[in-house]
Amino acid sequence: MAEQLTYKDSGVDIDAGNKSVQLIKDSVKATYRPEVLGDLGGFGGLFALTAGKYKEPVLVSGTDGVGTKLRLAFMLDKHDTVGQDAVAMCVNDILVQGAEPLFFLDYLAVGKLDPEQVADVVKGVANACKESGCALIGGETAEMSGFYPVGEYDIAGFAVGAVEKSKLITSEKVKEGDVVLGLPSSGVHSNGYSLVRKICFDLKGFKGDEYIEELGKTIGEELLTPTRLYPKSCLPLIENFDIHGMVHITGGGFYENIPRALPEDMAVEIDSSVWQMPAIFRLLQQWGNVDWKEMYRTFNMGIGMIIIASADEAEKIKAHLAAADETVYEIGRVVKGNHDVTIKGGVFHD
Repeated sequence: MAEQLTYKDSGVDIDAGNKSVQLIKDSVKATYRPEVLGDLGGFGGLFALTAGKYKEPVLVSGTDGVGTKLRLAFMLDKHDTVGQDAVAMCVNDILVQGAEPLFFLDYLAVGKLDPEQVADVVKGVANACKESGCALIGGETAEMSGFYPVGEYDIAGFAVGAVEKSKLITSEKVKEGDVVLGLPSSGVHSNGYSLVRKICFDLKGFKGDEYIEELGKTIGEELLTPTRLYPKSCLPLIENFDIHGMVHITGGGFYENIPRALPEDMAVEIDSSVWQMPAIFRLLQQWGNVDWKEMYRTFNMGIGMIIIASADEAEKIKAHLAAADETVYEIGRVVKGNHDVTIKGGVFHD
């Protein structure tokens, strides 16, 4: 008689999947807002827009992943921070349109399901959702035997937010003379890690736990620092001030992202001497002999979120952020131009 095979024999363990759900349940429920309907485990997540809150609600959605930063998580066997990266890359993107993040879904694909590892990743997602004010209302963990090496995975996220149509932030209001404000990043965030890994591990030969004097920590600790979440800082600004534009500095750095918030006949001039560049960027530039323009085209260089407003409004925004103990830099101006970015100051000469 032929051997009777089970799904587990093919590498997919349903019991491990059920265990992972039990391990994440409390973390997920802690993110729920009053608008969440139902419970974890349904075929779809349910979210009811509050009646009367919006006159003309516009839903804004975004999706992203963590990219090759995950290689650091595998190298150091540390999985409790990359969940924040997945959330931040999505909620920060929809934030720049003026949207309040409402709910989030995650997709986690693994080679072999390790319930404790999954719980670490999802707890990071849940904590970031809670800090951003959005509910984690669903997700998917797919065990794909033979597709990913054991111990490795990929994670992606999907966020939905809402904004009153009259408060929607587009490029239409941006005008000559507007001030460009920058909020600090927490480090490299989640972009440029193919270059980071080539410099740090291929070229320099560092180990993940190698202590770097100039950083005051190991290279792994520095590079796994999660992407900063900006909703808590920026939502009050969107509500209370006339913001002309916002930019999330992600892949493509300054040169690719800033023009997305500009009219075709406008440009931005940036003074890079205004803020203190985090040490990691200077080290990456030196270790890899990377051209400064390439650095600003790849990394956030210490500025993770940009706000564009009139000069008068910018002063009010700076005062508001200072009162909330938030650091903000006036990093540039909007000028007439060809939809491009010029960077001057400090070590940089565009």
